[in-house]
Amino acid sequence: MNNKAGLYIRVSTDAQFEEGYSVDAQKEMLEAYCKTKRIKQYDFYIDGGYTGSNIDRPELNRLIQDVKENKISNVIVYKLDRLSRSQKDTLYLIEDVFNPHNTDFVSLNENFDTSTPIGRAMLGIMSAFAQLERETIRERTRMGMKERVKTGLWMGGGRIPFGYDYDKNKGVLVPNEDADKVKKTYELYLKGYSTDRIANILGLKYERLAHQILKRKSNAGYICYNGEEYLGKHEPIISLEIYEKAMQMMKERSVKKIVNTDHLLTGLVYCGKCGAKMRYQKWGKTGCKLVCYSQQKSKKYLIKDPNCDNIRFWADEVEDAVIKDLFRVSLSYNNENSMENKKQPEVTALELLHEQYDCIANKIKRLYNLYAESANDLLLETIKENQKELKNIQSQIEIEQKRNTLTNKFAEKKEKLKDIEQVWNLYTIKEKQEVLRLFIDKIIINEEHVDIHYNMM
Repeated sequence: MNNKAGLYIRVSTDAQFEEGYSVDAQKEMLEAYCKTKRIKQYDFYIDGGYTGSNIDRPELNRLIQDVKENKISNVIVYKLDRLSRSQKDTLYLIEDVFNPHNTDFVSLNENFDTSTPIGRAMLGIMSAFAQLERETIRERTRMGMKERVKTGLWMGGGRIPFGYDYDKNKGVLVPNEDADKVKKTYELYLKGYSTDRIANILGLKYERLAHQILKRKSNAGYICYNGEEYLGKHEPIISLEIYEKAMQMMKERSVKKIVNTDHLLTGLVYCGKCGAKMRYQKWGKTGCKLVCYSQQKSKKYLIKDPNCDNIRFWADEVEDAVIKDLFRVSLSYNNENSMENKKQPEVTALELLHEQYDCIANKIKRLYNLYAESANDLLLETIKENQKELKNIQSQIEIEQKRNTLTNKFAEKKEKLKDIEQVWNLYTIKEKQEVLRLFIDKIIINEEHVDIHYNMM
């Protein structure tokens, strides 16, 4: 056994410097102890900025490893809670790490020495009280936090939602420059974009952030705490209606659907009696029927009316009716040129990307001007980072332009819709599906009636 001592020091917050727990203060007291005990060999193990609620600390882990390798004979700390504030962790270190390797533990403040039986007994008692104190503080904090959010004030501290800053004086969230990205995240999601595409379009750091933004009800003016919701005093970025629409869409998208690529109208058909969606259902060996989801008890969240008695329709007959009506409308549309009044979208991904590109490009110009005045390496590094981001946005613009290629092809064909009947059979199933979704918003069927809602009218 090596006679070297391990002197462990931990400081969790800046406040502890004022309480006499600073690194230098602890080192001074531990070294003084070593002199009185004539301990000449010792190493310091210092964890700065780590909580004592767990033992996941780099220097403590190094200390444990040295104990297991029999490199030190005793561990010395200034105070018991410097080692750990958890009774469970303290007893683990003493009973499962130090004792099996004949390593004594000494705490100066409590005058504990585990080389004696009474020292080991008292250590267990003090550990229990340290744990009790920690849990009491935690419980009081939780109670105070709950009363705070009940009044509509934010919880404070870290984890401020993206798109907001925290006003400590007023105790509320305040929308910041990223609030517009939050709003556009919902707009794009409700238009059918995936969270991955939204993250790329808006320049978010990672795809998960887009998902987190959508899920946060704080964006609609609410505070969620311990499973309960409270109306906040902060300014909402979006309306509650938009938030609930996004959550409903997220719920529908999360459902795993087995889609046959031959099903031409999947996702377009709705029940004319209860308003629920309708799905393709294999019907023996003769084909498929369109069935109201309210009649499918296995998916209760899609049920609109459990007593819906709408009949089940042969899918091929509905498909034929829709295609024939599309041919009829296409000819009428070309003659009347009704597409001129088609409503334009409020926001497009390509516009957002171009705005973002221009913003960063202007930022780079300003940085170059500053760099010309003072050749600062930090400025040069910032310029390189922005150039990298600009290149990424350019890539996203190219992707979005390619994504619009099919739509642009359809736009060209709109001028010749009178020929769609002649070219229809030349399309693949996927192309037919995309054509239908381009022109049709929804199809409502009720008994023998098929009502087609065109989004170009």
